[in-house]
Amino acid sequence: MAIPLQQYGSLLANYLKPQWQRVLGLAIALLGSIVLQIVNPQILGYFIDTAASGGSPQALLTATIAFTTIALLTQVAAIAATYLGEIVAWSATNALRIDLAARCLQLDLSFHKAHTPGELLERIDGDVNLLSRFFSQLVIHVLGNGVLLIGILIVLCFENPLAGLSLTIFALMALSLLLGQQRMAIAPWAEYRQIGAEFYGTIGEHVAGREDLRANGAVGYAMHRFFHLLQRWLPVYQQARFASTVLWFTSVGLFTVGNAIALAISAYLWSQNAITIGTAYLIFHYANLLAQPIELIREELEQLQQVEASVHRIGELFHLQSAIEDRGQAVLPMGACDVAFDRVCFRYETDNDAAWTLDRVSFSLPAGRVLGLLGRTGSGKSTIARLLLRLYDIQSGAIRIGERAIADIPLAELRQHVGLVTQDVQLFQATVRDNLTFFDAGISDARILEILEELKLGEWLRSLSDGLNTQLGSDSSGLSAGQAQLLALVRVFLKNPGLVILDEASSRLDPQTEVLLEGAISRLLVNRTAIVIAHRLQTLHRADQILILDRGQVLEYGDLATLAERSNSRFARLLEANRVE
Repeated sequence: MAIPLQQYGSLLANYLKPQWQRVLGLAIALLGSIVLQIVNPQILGYFIDTAASGGSPQALLTATIAFTTIALLTQVAAIAATYLGEIVAWSATNALRIDLAARCLQLDLSFHKAHTPGELLERIDGDVNLLSRFFSQLVIHVLGNGVLLIGILIVLCFENPLAGLSLTIFALMALSLLLGQQRMAIAPWAEYRQIGAEFYGTIGEHVAGREDLRANGAVGYAMHRFFHLLQRWLPVYQQARFASTVLWFTSVGLFTVGNAIALAISAYLWSQNAITIGTAYLIFHYANLLAQPIELIREELEQLQQVEASVHRIGELFHLQSAIEDRGQAVLPMGACDVAFDRVCFRYETDNDAAWTLDRVSFSLPAGRVLGLLGRTGSGKSTIARLLLRLYDIQSGAIRIGERAIADIPLAELRQHVGLVTQDVQLFQATVRDNLTFFDAGISDARILEILEELKLGEWLRSLSDGLNTQLGSDSSGLSAGQAQLLALVRVFLKNPGLVILDEASSRLDPQTEVLLEGAISRLLVNRTAIVIAHRLQTLHRADQILILDRGQVLEYGDLATLAERSNSRFARLLEANRVE
């Protein structure tokens, strides 16, 4: 049985070392329970022999009290082990969940595009749940029951060498047979977990798009996908359970053989007057007790089959490396900054034959100026925003902010100096304050209130029952689209970046709210560089430069006034068409 000891050891060291005192208490309780289980049958054997030989009532009473006391202590040790095991497992699995979630958040967007939220939820929570027993009891139980098994065999050898040797050979054969079957269920359980991750990912996807599914009559298609996944899931589950059932059937058969061997040896030795009736009882009792460690080891190995698949998947997640290397050390100055693209080429796919999303794009935006970005859907406008936040790295060319190449700027430094406002505002199920500050307790309430008043949101805040401590829902419940956009602007104000990117932030607002938002944007852009991604020409009135993209290439670039006056320019024709409409 090839157990990935290095992976197991690493997990145990990382997540059990901080609570070593509890683990030590757990080990003492489990081992104490094992010792008591070996000792107590000796007292019972003594009681039987004493009673059979007509011993004194005092000796029988003492044996009875000792047996009862040890039985109670065994139960106390078992309760203590269960209690400590639950605490150890809960603490270790929670710490592992936190580390896995943090790891996923550190990975670049190409990873998140390839994995649905539901799949990641299953990886972070489902796989970790299986490790609960692994952290708390699995290894200790395997070792502890191994000790119990060895202890029983040693006691049997002392009681009678023939019985001890016979049952030792039986135990070794039984363990060899069980361990030989251990790996047969690893692959089915790993596939079972993977299909489960796909299933929960599909559920998350369809729940998020439930309105579109209903509106477009695609509920049947969604149900077909569920049915297809379930069809794949059931046979794999049956295969995995069959492998586990084979182990169970094997162990039951082995226990029957073990009891038969013990009875045969006891009967033979009794007929030869080689043992007392008490010793005969002990041989049979210990042979029967052998079933406990062998059965528990089998159960732990069955758990280990599933755990090994989860450990492998968790290890894969930890070993994934982000495509974005954070090695920069440059520091950006506060305030507006220059932005330049120099023959930038980028595509999302790793396939070298895939079309470029941006193909040799170049522009130079001076500090404090505004660039208007135009183009059809899919022309690469939003990709420019993602590259400036370094959510992806380019394949060739250069991007500079200020005098620094973007790769030389630490990610935390870069994203502090770049603010993004999109059409879809993501709110968290948290307070207004936490939603505005992204959980940064260092930002004062006075600063938040000042910006809210400046953006004409003071009246809205005062209408809330708990002010900044009011709980918001993740689905923007209680907020209009305009209020959500204004809250997004408050976030950027609090961040105080030198570069602001507006991805058509006012495209879905009513005229009155749009006027309010435009005033807030005007205040936001003072002494800042800005890129305005626009689908409507009306939003470009504040732009100094215009860049028009088409299929990832620069179709037209220049000063707004120059392009507007040039009758043959694409921008001038767009303005004319807009006036005609």
